[in-house]
Amino acid sequence: MSHAHDGLSTQSIAAAEDLAGVRYTEAERALMLDNLSGQIALAHRRRAVRLPHDLAPATRFDPRLPGFVLPSPSPRDAYQENAQTLLPDEAQDICFAPVTSLSGWIRNRAITAERLAQLYLDRIARFGPKLECMATVTADLAMEQARRADALLAAGTYLGPLHGIPWGCKDLLDTSGILTGWGAEPYADRVPMTDATVVQRLTAAGAVLVAKLTLGALAYGDIWYGGVTRNPWNLNEGASGSSAGSGAATAAGLVGFSLGTETLGSIVAPSLRCGTTGLRPTFGRVPRTGAMPLCWTLDKIGPMCRSVADTALVLAAINGADPADPCSIDVPFGLDATATVAGLRLGYYPADFAEAGADDLDRAMLDHARALGLTLVELSRPDLPYDALMNVLFAEAAASFEHLTLDDTDDSLTWQEPGSWPNTFRKARFLSAVDHIQLDRLRRRVMQDMDQAFQGVDAMIGPCLAGPMLIITNFSGHPSLTLRCGFRQSPTRQPLSLAEARLDQGQVGTGETFTVPHAISLYGRLFDEATILRIGRAMETRLDVAHRRPPLDA
Repeated sequence: MSHAHDGLSTQSIAAAEDLAGVRYTEAERALMLDNLSGQIALAHRRRAVRLPHDLAPATRFDPRLPGFVLPSPSPRDAYQENAQTLLPDEAQDICFAPVTSLSGWIRNRAITAERLAQLYLDRIARFGPKLECMATVTADLAMEQARRADALLAAGTYLGPLHGIPWGCKDLLDTSGILTGWGAEPYADRVPMTDATVVQRLTAAGAVLVAKLTLGALAYGDIWYGGVTRNPWNLNEGASGSSAGSGAATAAGLVGFSLGTETLGSIVAPSLRCGTTGLRPTFGRVPRTGAMPLCWTLDKIGPMCRSVADTALVLAAINGADPADPCSIDVPFGLDATATVAGLRLGYYPADFAEAGADDLDRAMLDHARALGLTLVELSRPDLPYDALMNVLFAEAAASFEHLTLDDTDDSLTWQEPGSWPNTFRKARFLSAVDHIQLDRLRRRVMQDMDQAFQGVDAMIGPCLAGPMLIITNFSGHPSLTLRCGFRQSPTRQPLSLAEARLDQGQVGTGETFTVPHAISLYGRLFDEATILRIGRAMETRLDVAHRRPPLDA
């Protein structure tokens, strides 16, 4: 028999139990009827208050466990401009040069910032439409900033290694007076009035903004309101996401460097697919003020470049706390670029390299590491439901964009599939708050396990998307460096599957294969980006594959 109370019945409670994955008795259901309606009324009252999108939760995530000791500081000026390389004659050779070379040419007056900006704008005009990677081209602003950079240099003021360097900004970072549409139809006309903190810092460093770069709508995938951002190595497939435009534009030589963001794979995945070098800093190192909030306890901002040294230069410019971001942490950044990597202990999980998603190029990296004098250390991890942590991400993202679900404006988003944001946000309404607290406790357990694992190694290495390290390190807050490690033949691939936190290996098309880059990931101790950058630089030099370009110019 089903009892009723204020429109609720024990029958409706029983139906809800299926969604919550619990089971109660009829007597227990009857007891709930007296107060469930009040509980629901409180929820409706809270939902009636439209919270500002930039309002962070009262709780904050800190990756540092009790007793954390900051790594010993290193010199701040790790990499300098390369003043030895002659300026190439061909425009494309200039545009594909690393920032270290571009910086040397600017400082030595081999090229003006104005001419360099125009070279990149020319490439943007030529290849941007093919790649669908440009949200907004900021040509007027770029020329204004470039002329200012030239004037400062002529007056004897040099702002540092990013002085006059053209860059691209992921279009979820605010730029004053410039459309910042988050890749999503409901925000396609959004124009902020202030710059994000990282944009302010790059401007102060003399960098020249040439474009806002596409992202998958609301930081997921590579589908945005203007199309599908393409992989420059194979225009038939997407660039992966969500920092799709940053990956495509940087790999194609349309910008000197770019900024991406990562909640779970959004720097790693497009770096893997497009062949860029992506640095995901320790959670809290780079402030998110003025960035679209997706998941307050997971979002991170980092550089996407064409060389390891370039990522260090960019990180140095955007590093540092901002009081407006309650999760930001004030930690200095620097590294000793001259220090050897020989003798460092590099941990790895054999099971990850044996997974179906791992490639022979991944396994070969272990031999390359040994050849560099690194000591390989086999690691093992507890058997825990790491993928269950995904529900934390889903809950935070659904909370951040609650109004899209409640107002039914989520229907305006182009991507409408079982795994897309609109459906994920709707399902997240049925997640249990009790389970959410328990997931937070599991997250602390994972942090403790990672802390223990790093007691015996200086860094870790692993396949980018095989195994649970992408989930583990994003939730623990540890930094990662994704760098190109070779090339392989691949059919056209499906986009990134956030629900599985790895690249969907399903293939589409007729069986034609394309030469595409492959990448490996290095993981560092908290706030110890310096060590993985040193190892990454040594690997980059040994492998000698970072210079190879996509076939767009052929």
